[in-house]
Amino acid sequence: MSTPAGADQFRQAFREEANEILLDLEATLLELNERRDDVELVGRAFRSLHTIKGSGAMFGFDDLAGFTHNLENAFDEVRSGRLAVTADLVDLTLTALDHIRVLLEDSQQGDVAGRERLLERLRSMIAAPSELLMETSVASLVEPAMATACPETRAWKIHFAPGPELMRRGSDPLQLVRELAEMGELESTCSIASLPPLPELDPERCYIAWDCMLRAPTSLDAIRDVFIFVEDCCELSIEPHEKTAVESDLTALALQVKRDKCGGRRHYDAPDSASSIRVAAAKLDQFVNLVGELVTVQARLGELAARRDDPEISAVAEEVDRLASALRETSMNVRMMPIRSTFEKFRRLVHDLAGDLGKDVELTIEGADTELDKTVIDQLSDPLMHLIRNSMDHGIGSPEDRIASGKPALGTIHLAARYSGARVLISVSDDGRGIDADAVRARAVERGLIDPDDQLNESELNALIFQPGFSTSKQVTDVSGRGVGMDVVRRNIDKLRGSIDVASQAGKGTTVTLRLPLTLAIIDGLLVTVGDAYFVLPLATTLECIEMSRNQIDSAHGQRLISVRGDAVPYIRLREHFNLTAPLPAFEQVMLVETEDGRYGLVFDRVLGNCQTMIKSLGRVYRHVQTVSGATILGNGTVALILDPNRLVLECIHAIRPRGHPPLSEKVLQEGNCRK
Repeated sequence: MSTPAGADQFRQAFREEANEILLDLEATLLELNERRDDVELVGRAFRSLHTIKGSGAMFGFDDLAGFTHNLENAFDEVRSGRLAVTADLVDLTLTALDHIRVLLEDSQQGDVAGRERLLERLRSMIAAPSELLMETSVASLVEPAMATACPETRAWKIHFAPGPELMRRGSDPLQLVRELAEMGELESTCSIASLPPLPELDPERCYIAWDCMLRAPTSLDAIRDVFIFVEDCCELSIEPHEKTAVESDLTALALQVKRDKCGGRRHYDAPDSASSIRVAAAKLDQFVNLVGELVTVQARLGELAARRDDPEISAVAEEVDRLASALRETSMNVRMMPIRSTFEKFRRLVHDLAGDLGKDVELTIEGADTELDKTVIDQLSDPLMHLIRNSMDHGIGSPEDRIASGKPALGTIHLAARYSGARVLISVSDDGRGIDADAVRARAVERGLIDPDDQLNESELNALIFQPGFSTSKQVTDVSGRGVGMDVVRRNIDKLRGSIDVASQAGKGTTVTLRLPLTLAIIDGLLVTVGDAYFVLPLATTLECIEMSRNQIDSAHGQRLISVRGDAVPYIRLREHFNLTAPLPAFEQVMLVETEDGRYGLVFDRVLGNCQTMIKSLGRVYRHVQTVSGATILGNGTVALILDPNRLVLECIHAIRPRGHPPLSEKVLQEGNCRK
């Protein structure tokens, strides 16, 4: 079938959908490798392969469809009990999925010789003697489970009427009918009732509708998978022919619900499933940027209304403010996505690394439905990959070593996500050896990062592993040992305006926690001033604001400390840190902020109030300015810098504290200054 003009966008949509199916299929196969007698997993894998094959042929990916057809046949053999689920079959199928991804990117390319080797291995598995296959054969589990996953032959009434856009999207309605025929015995009747007079006929539209009777050992879920890519642009109804099939339909529905809970890719029965659309990320980013511009204009309108003192203009300004706020919230919600897909793809990484390293490791996941800004999720893959590789290579030992130390041979890596105020905490934990503090210290002294006499606490010692080129590994492997990886994690998390915590216990394991903002596009903050300069402090890190008089400053005898309910809290004066010359007010304001290094105060002149601002990048010229995470434009056209309290405190600590000396809160008692 030739591809209609303009169908490239639909082929791209197929690629994206197929990649999602492949990701779900990978997770299914890895789960099946652990539970080889689970017929539901077998059925899910078969349906995924069938969907990729049929849709691939429909969109012109003939090589992909032909290759996938062989995999589908293999899992059909598994469903029928003639082929067992083995580790070799799972590994071979995973390798085949990598080849399918290559064919998805370019249907004319791919390693043809490699494809033939894969198919030859697959044929040899299917042709293996039956006595070797029955050890874990699904055939032994046909009763009663197979009755649900592969029902007896049933009759289904199917009505299929292509919509006006179906063929324009590159879909072939006849191919869909052929796929139904492959499932069993099909009787079909064509209706041309919608056929218009010849002068009104659109050659790119299908006016034929099909009413079919399908008799096949299949389920409602499997039939709907045939129409998975066209369900939103056609009339489709699927009903059991027998009245007694209600009970079977309830069973199929229960299976679908269970499938969804296990991370299924589609939710067919959701009322709004057909109303979702795909939007290019670039268009979404442009939309959010335009909303940001609108927010800026709205702020200017608000200031203008306040100066004019005109009730009519004020009413319009308030209405625009309400609409802009609602639009801003909507645009942010559109960008929010669950982190499930990012977590799930690491199952394959753990599986492959376990085989390469000769270790037995499982990946467990918690909080996969936690939502983050898509921009944050897109930049999380590399840091999480490095952390998992590090845990696999350094943290978790071989099965023999684990048994010798009293642990089970099976190691565990746990990925978890949860909300914490305006931030999301993502942790990577392992039950391995933990960080060897002595080895880290020795390596740091050897590299000149610390002095032999330096006294470091656990947090400072663990932070050394994020230094560029730092590694305690005695040999270089394909996985790690070159000292690259952990510094990449630190650098990428810094770009996301996040922070990293490391907790480790010798012999018990290590947990690395990433603290990330929910979104990179907007920030809730406090607008403050120092003279004529404007700054925004992130609301997520602020604790409370207190006044500081000149008498309090003088009574401290030059020490940058303020008493807060009996506790001495060190502070940083923004006018000194940024070299601002402005008249001192009678009372300065101290905002207490919670940072990675404890509680500190930031001193400024005035608090103008809460603000919700769209963050703008400062550009490459200012990429080395770590204390400022971005900027925003206020309603009066003034630029306000968005401060990063963690970086600000850290910069001051490094400015006055040599390696191994006390933290800022103690050192400041002696120095009385934290300005560079």
